[in-house]
Amino acid sequence: MPELPEVETTCRGIGRVLTGRIASGCIVRNAAMRLPVPPDLSGRVAGRRLEAVERRAKYLLLRFGDGIVIVHLGMSGSLRVVPADAPPGPHDHVDIVFGAEALRLRDPRRFGLVVWHEGEPATHPLLASLGVEPLGADFDGEWLFAATRGASTPIKLFLMNAHRVVGVGNIYASESLFRARIHPLTPAGQLGRPRCARLATTVRETLVAAIAAGGSTLRDFVGGDGRAGYFQQQYFVYGRDGESCRVCGATIRRALVGQRSTFWCPRCQRR
Repeated sequence: MPELPEVETTCRGIGRVLTGRIASGCIVRNAAMRLPVPPDLSGRVAGRRLEAVERRAKYLLLRFGDGIVIVHLGMSGSLRVVPADAPPGPHDHVDIVFGAEALRLRDPRRFGLVVWHEGEPATHPLLASLGVEPLGADFDGEWLFAATRGASTPIKLFLMNAHRVVGVGNIYASESLFRARIHPLTPAGQLGRPRCARLATTVRETLVAAIAAGGSTLRDFVGGDGRAGYFQQQYFVYGRDGESCRVCGATIRRALVGQRSTFWCPRCQRR
């Protein structure tokens, strides 16, 4: 699933190309997404200027004046700028057209969504209960220490809880915990201030590095410019079970935690 770096990469890529452009309409080839694409979406966006492209958690927000198109890429979706007359593939479900170019959503599994919302994004039910942004000013060691008091859930699952912290999915939680030298099964409430400060820093550093690398290429993901990310070449633990740790040489281990594969180094990461 595209995580925060992949969505941020897409956000920046399409923002550079389309911000300030006026939409001429919308083509919906398949409205049966996770939520139905509004039948009047074309009329909603036609003639409106795209004022900004923003990200909230793993959602893309396309601001058209007092209305917003909210997009989620689902499990394997991508959003890219293509020539408006480029022939669509079988999984190209929605185009928002800007003259000679179009913003095209490709989603093989149709777990993504494209919806219209008027008003501030935080008032939409999809966004109302989301947690703190890990790249925002509110996320630091003190916030993490206060938020984890009394929490018995493993710290990896805490980081992946979107009601607590948004956008830190399986890959980047695993990589951040390795960089912080914290075992992923450590109960969140057992982390003291020093380890919380270190973890908040490594979460930010890992996400920033992934964004700089264009995210990770997972299945069909590519950025808004159609290029694949390459952060997977920098993984320390994710997907490397049975291989040697790049730091100490110990064998990387894997277990299921919360129904998700979890990877760690038994020597570098202690509870």
